[in-house]
Amino acid sequence: MTSKMLEEALSSFEAVQAQLQQLDPQMIEIAGRLRRQPPQVAMTVARGSSDHAASYFAYLTMQQLGVPVASLPMSVVTMQQAPLKVSGQVAFAFSQSGQSPDLVNSLRLLRKRGALSVSMVNAVDSPLEAACEFSVPLLAGTESSVAATKSFIATLSASARLIAHWKEDSELLEAGNALPEGLREAAKQDWSVAIEALRDCERLMVIGRGAGFAIAQEAALKFKETSAIQAEAFSSAEVRHGPMALIDEHYPLLVFAPRGAEQAGLLSLAAEMRQRGARVLLAAPDDVSERDLTLTRAEHPALDPILAIQSFYVMAAGLAVARGMDPDQPRHLSKVTRTH
Repeated sequence: MTSKMLEEALSSFEAVQAQLQQLDPQMIEIAGRLRRQPPQVAMTVARGSSDHAASYFAYLTMQQLGVPVASLPMSVVTMQQAPLKVSGQVAFAFSQSGQSPDLVNSLRLLRKRGALSVSMVNAVDSPLEAACEFSVPLLAGTESSVAATKSFIATLSASARLIAHWKEDSELLEAGNALPEGLREAAKQDWSVAIEALRDCERLMVIGRGAGFAIAQEAALKFKETSAIQAEAFSSAEVRHGPMALIDEHYPLLVFAPRGAEQAGLLSLAAEMRQRGARVLLAAPDDVSERDLTLTRAEHPALDPILAIQSFYVMAAGLAVARGMDPDQPRHLSKVTRTH
C-alpha cells in the first residue's frame, strides 16, 4: 500500500532541484544585505515541523557564521507585547502555509520594531510573505498529506543554501548542487528492520545532537503523528540526565549518528544502552560497523541530516501502514494549523 506521505517524501528531490534552478538570485540579495548590515543576533519563529527546520537553521548559522540564534516564543510578542529591542537584528520565519495569525503578527511586529524580516514559506502569496521584507519560496508544491515531508526537506535545503551564500562558502554551495541525487540515494536505503522493530512499539526515544538533533525532533513528531507512538526527542547529552531513568531492557531508541564532532558521543551512548538491554536502532554511515540503519553521506557533512530525514520518512510511511494506520490522515490533525 502506498500513501501520499510516501509519494511526497520521494518527490523531495524535485523541490530541491527547483530551488537550485530558481532561488539563488533571491538568496544572494538577502545574503548581501546580511553582510552589509550584519546582525549580532538572529531570531527564528516557527511551530511544529517548521520549528524543527528552524533548529537546523539555527545550528548551522551558529556553526558556520558564529551568529547566536534564539527561538522566539511568539506569545512574548503577540500576547505580552514585550518591548523587544530588535532593531538591526534579523528574524527568520519558517512555515508551510504562512497563515497562522501568531506567526504573521510576530513578524509584522518585529519588522515594525526594526528587525530585518525574512520568511521561508511554501504557500504562494501567503500572509506571512506579505508581512516580511524578504521571502524565500520553498517550491515544494502542493502537499496533500497532513504529515509534512517534502516541505520540511525543502526548508532544510533552502536554509543551508542561504547560509552558504551568507558565508560565501563555495564548498557548501557546490555540495548543495548534489543534494537532489543524494536524496534519491537516501530514499533507497533499506530501513525495513526499523519497521519490524517498531511495529508494536508504544513509546520511543529519538536521540541526536548538533544539526542532527533537529532530525531527531522531526522524527519524534512523525512517530506521534503517523503511528501514534509516544516518541520524545533528546540530545545525547541531555538524555544522560532525567530521561536515562526510563531506559530499561527492551526500551526502544532510535539514534541518529551522522558524521561530525558529535558522532563519537552518539556511538558511545548507543553502545551503553545496548549493554543495558535496550533495543537500539543506530542510524549511521556505512563506515560504522555496528549500525542497524545506513545513512547516506552528502557532499558536505552539514547536509547529512537532510539525507537522514529522507531515509526516515520512507520508513515512517511504511511503519504507519504496518501498524494499520493512514499516514495521510493523522487523528485530530489538519494540514493548516492556526494559532493565536
